[in-house]
Amino acid sequence: MSDNENQNENQSQTSNIDATKADRHKARQQKVKQGVDAKIAAAQDEKGILLVLTGNGKGKSTSGFGSVARAVGHGHKAAVVQFIKGTWACGERNLLEGAGVEFHVMGTGFTWETQDKEKDTQAAMEAWIEAEKLLQDESVNLVLLDELTYMVSYHYIEVERVLNALKNRPAMQHVIITGRACHREIIELADTVSEVQPIKHAFNDGIKAQLGFDY
Repeated sequence: MSDNENQNENQSQTSNIDATKADRHKARQQKVKQGVDAKIAAAQDEKGILLVLTGNGKGKSTSGFGSVARAVGHGHKAAVVQFIKGTWACGERNLLEGAGVEFHVMGTGFTWETQDKEKDTQAAMEAWIEAEKLLQDESVNLVLLDELTYMVSYHYIEVERVLNALKNRPAMQHVIITGRACHREIIELADTVSEVQPIKHAFNDGIKAQLGFDY
């Protein structure tokens, strides 16, 4: 057999192998598509979603604000109640208030900074009262309760009161709750729960929080 014949045979074998791989890939992807299509067909109900973003990793509030921006981008009405972080500049607030998003901010800052339980409890309750109003307002499509989990963990706000407001909110209203160590009863009530876990964090290597990236 000549060199040209050997080369042609090798090319033919390679083409056959490539074609077989392509067929297998197509068959796998068709099976995946069938599964996805079946799930889409089965998921036809619509309701207000309660989303919990918890865990010790960075990005929970950022994700929540991303959903607020998405809602506003579709012309929906959104509102934010911020617990704990009130004394920091907030880039998201600077942007979203200009787009008509209502903000209520606890305003006392981090609890380890104030070291005043009575003051923090009062401030948390004032913010929560505003949250309850939003959770009764059918015109509000999405409510972000940023860092609410801490208020429940520290017993500044009773979990029963939170659960009652969530259960009795308008049927189509979406709610996002962020913060570490979310109470198990809120997790049980939620429709979707994502846990953000830390792998690495720049702060642990001595890098400070930076304007425009961390806040």
